[in-house]
Amino acid sequence: MTTTRTKVRSPWPALALLCTANFMVVLDAQIVILALPSIERDLGLDPGPGQWVLSAYLLTFGGLLLLGGRLADLLGRRRMFMAGTTLFLVSSLVCGLAWAGWVLVAARVVQGMSAALMAPTALSILMTMFPEGAPRDRALAVWSGTGGLGATAALLIGGALTGGPGWEWIFYLNVPVAAVLLALGPVLLVESREAVRERRYDPVGAVTVTASLMLLIAAIVRAPADGWSAGMAGGAVLLMAVFVLAERRAAAPLVPLRIFRSRLFVGGNLAMLLVGMTAWGTSVTVSGYAQDVLRFSPLVFGYGTAVLTLGAVAGAAIAQAALRRTSLAVVASACMVLLGAGALLLTGASPGGGYFADIFPGLLLFGPGLGGGTVALASAALSGVRESEAGVASGINTAAFQLGGAIGTAVVTSAIVVGGFPAGFAAGVAFAAVGLLVTLTLRPAVGVSR
Repeated sequence: MTTTRTKVRSPWPALALLCTANFMVVLDAQIVILALPSIERDLGLDPGPGQWVLSAYLLTFGGLLLLGGRLADLLGRRRMFMAGTTLFLVSSLVCGLAWAGWVLVAARVVQGMSAALMAPTALSILMTMFPEGAPRDRALAVWSGTGGLGATAALLIGGALTGGPGWEWIFYLNVPVAAVLLALGPVLLVESREAVRERRYDPVGAVTVTASLMLLIAAIVRAPADGWSAGMAGGAVLLMAVFVLAERRAAAPLVPLRIFRSRLFVGGNLAMLLVGMTAWGTSVTVSGYAQDVLRFSPLVFGYGTAVLTLGAVAGAAIAQAALRRTSLAVVASACMVLLGAGALLLTGASPGGGYFADIFPGLLLFGPGLGGGTVALASAALSGVRESEAGVASGINTAAFQLGGAIGTAVVTSAIVVGGFPAGFAAGVAFAAVGLLVTLTLRPAVGVSR
């Protein structure tokens, strides 16, 4: 099965556009963390319902990623990217204009749906534009670096906007960016799709995997406030089992199960999930500690996270260079060590502490680990993937990070209730330790120069 495409002169301007989209969808997953208290106060939301401003985006983003990726493979990757970007612009505008809590939550649901189209289609376009080998590896490194940058810059940008013009601007920010993407997309992006005589779909697979992921994410995000729901978790497992059975029998499966035969694909995505758990869990904990214990304003703390953002940029660049000289296992493991060491330093945060004594050293190590880790693990997970399956493989890789974020947030929130902020940071150490074990299993002989 082949992939049809149109040619462009140079793919690098298109890569800049795609990476901008990736930055924005990752940014929007976390940017509301510092804005939640202001949103709850202005819209009259209690803390429980207010958390759904964050969770609604995660639910639809994570739940629909595989379906979004597969639709891109079948219907056209550029077409689906443009549709998702249009939806992203409209939903972001409604979020900023929201006059009631339910309007904002509903708009965030739609915004998550748009992100589930944009993220996997953008990554799959990248994979079809750059041939496998050094060019694709460099492109993936830039892509992953911008994702890590979005995850770290969320606190910086969110704090500055919330403490400045107001929380509405964390959503208005998306509007001009999306408009630029829509204007340049038809000019710069490659159109490609799976070349088949008859487009066959897998409705059973689409329904079961989407419902399973949504149930799982809903159970995770509700756990800190309502406790773990055995019914929702059990339903997610049951639906996933039905999905696997359906994929084995489907003539045109949503997710070809053969891609899971690759150790790098499985190991890279599992490690990416653990990076997401560590990143989100530590971000939520350090944000709570800075605002609730040290009494930093969102603006002050946002500026304090600049070291995290700059570290992520540096880590991504260093990891890209290191992957040309050594194995994926070495680079990914080193990044996991940095993540764990950063979280470990943060466990010493005290009630009477300060920024430079208690926060700065941990963030200084954490940023490079996050930026470099996402670069190495995306390269591992997507190496050797067929172009005809680029969309769904990209969806799985993005879903791993987002699902990890949902799990990490739920676990550290529960840990903070029991043992305070040090327990939340300790959970981040545990996540990174498990991630280190996974990265050590990646075949060390396989690197970017493969």
